[in-house]
Amino acid sequence: MGIKRTLFHAAALAALIVPSVLVPSIAGATTGHGTDTEPGVAELLVSGLEGASGGGIGPDGALYVAEGTTGDITRIDPRTGDTSTFATGLPKAMIGLGGVIDVAFVGETAYALVTVVGPDAGGNQIDGIYRIDGPNTFTVIADLGEYSRTHPPATEYFLDRGVQFALQPVRGGFLVSDGHHNRVLSVSRSGEVSELIAFGNIVPTGLAVADKTVYLAEAGPVPHNPADGKVVSFPLRNPGTEDVTDVASGFSLLVDVEFGRCGVLYALSQGDSPGNVPAGSPALPNSGELLRVNDDGTFSVVTADLNLPTSVDFVRDTALVVTHNGEVWKIRGVSRAAGDSGRKGGDCRGHDHGADENGDS
Repeated sequence: MGIKRTLFHAAALAALIVPSVLVPSIAGATTGHGTDTEPGVAELLVSGLEGASGGGIGPDGALYVAEGTTGDITRIDPRTGDTSTFATGLPKAMIGLGGVIDVAFVGETAYALVTVVGPDAGGNQIDGIYRIDGPNTFTVIADLGEYSRTHPPATEYFLDRGVQFALQPVRGGFLVSDGHHNRVLSVSRSGEVSELIAFGNIVPTGLAVADKTVYLAEAGPVPHNPADGKVVSFPLRNPGTEDVTDVASGFSLLVDVEFGRCGVLYALSQGDSPGNVPAGSPALPNSGELLRVNDDGTFSVVTADLNLPTSVDFVRDTALVVTHNGEVWKIRGVSRAAGDSGRKGGDCRGHDHGADENGDS
């Protein structure tokens, strides 16, 4: 997410702001050629989004993307790239970071995560989870900023309402990562907020859930060493720090984690760090990568040369990668690109809509 480095200077927040507005837009991954696109090669699906960040797959199979600059949620047809406004009027980003930052569905109902719009950032709106009631009507179901202010973390911070990053539905509610307060919050459907698990300065980002296990991407602190870019796991219920298990590591600035086809786990690296630079400095342009998580704790590169990616979602074996410069890239045949021809005779379905994740079964 973009932000002016003069405002945010703490290392704990650095990895969240790496896709900086200070970096000019540069062409992303190799453009494909329709149905002839090779597995693992990205083709441009959509451009022109503003302040794009997180997204989610709706019940209709479309991708819904949060645009923090405009306060909109945009629906994108993953086959054609056609766009339409799904919701408008949500809080906008005030300082280049935040506003509406992520989208998730529970059944037919959409929810939006909004952050960095409260008094600690010079605003007067609520940092929290918003239920989408109509094209321009919303209900705040959880005030995450107020909870964070009245329940401060043990780690160092300077925004007392935190910087919430990712929204993940689970049975009975939601999980929310906070990359500034270095923890994951649990939120019930009625809006009750509690701390699920707290960390040191690891900068938690993307979330995925399967089989009552939470998978978390860690961007890591400055200088963003590849060894600090991790996917970890822990139990969905009552986890402690002793329950955290390293799943894979080796690429810097992980910003998302998601299940693809056949239950294969993928991660998204925002890119290579320039080194021991001031907090808030951008990653190297065109160095982002979609990664497959291997059983031996390593990653395999599926697609490279992505420019400032922020989130990834899957429709069967197609990955949809959102980038901070307002683009969505479509990567077909991801399972084939990763060496997985598909279990169950190639008829297995994506694991990204399991009961533990969407919370409606």
